[in-house]
Amino acid sequence: MRRRTLLSLPALGSLAWLWAACAPSPEEVPPVPEGASEPQRVTYGSDPSQFAELGLPAGTPRGVAVVVHGGFWRAEYGIEYAQPLVPSLLAAGWATWAVEYRRVGSGSGGGGGVPETLDDLVAAMQRLAEEGIDGPVVAIGHSAGGHLATWLASRRDLPQPLTHVVSQAGVLDLVAAHDAGLGGGAVEAFLGRPPREGDVEVDPVAQVPLAVPVWCVHGTGDDIVPISQSESYVAAATAAGATAQLVEVEGDHFAVVDPGSEAWARTLEILEEI
Repeated sequence: MRRRTLLSLPALGSLAWLWAACAPSPEEVPPVPEGASEPQRVTYGSDPSQFAELGLPAGTPRGVAVVVHGGFWRAEYGIEYAQPLVPSLLAAGWATWAVEYRRVGSGSGGGGGVPETLDDLVAAMQRLAEEGIDGPVVAIGHSAGGHLATWLASRRDLPQPLTHVVSQAGVLDLVAAHDAGLGGGAVEAFLGRPPREGDVEVDPVAQVPLAVPVWCVHGTGDDIVPISQSESYVAAATAAGATAQLVEVEGDHFAVVDPGSEAWARTLEILEEI
């Protein structure tokens, strides 16, 4: 696989090359299962990046899977990172709401950061509520999307709040991520300042305990977002009385969003338990 080949190189010129290596080409996105609808674009704002893609399974949905892509909140990385996961979620009976949002940087998708990116996630969820889909609302977020999905669970004022979160290699402790230089200064670029201890408005580890269960699925070979991010979040959450579980899987940072991997199969197993 192209992603595996490039990740085996001893060094890459920049983090952008590493993420670009993972971007799925159209033939790598599995087909929508028979009876399910092709995802349709739904706008929730006037900016080109303010949209989501709604997919409906065959039959009555068991709930909604809100899929939030990663990419260190940067404009270079978009919804194409979420799209390959949609067919298997539809096959499992879930409606899908794959969210695009404003990200940090110039060009298409620029103008994000705090508060714009967070505002977009809230607006996307408000628009989802208008679809009137019953059942659990589970956010599945990868990397920076794990941060956004877990942050979103703290918003209990939404018309259709989250009921569960699956964070996949999530950036859940912004201070530790900043101190470790994850994403080449991505946290400071996202916040517009260095993070602070107790950043309750933006940092998931400072928001515990949440009212919903959180599964932190993380590859043991992840060298982009280390598994310590999930370990420290689960430790803080359970100490505060929340329901949170670390789910270790084999593989690197991208294994958890590879629809053909055992790591992604583990996420589907978690959804089956809901």
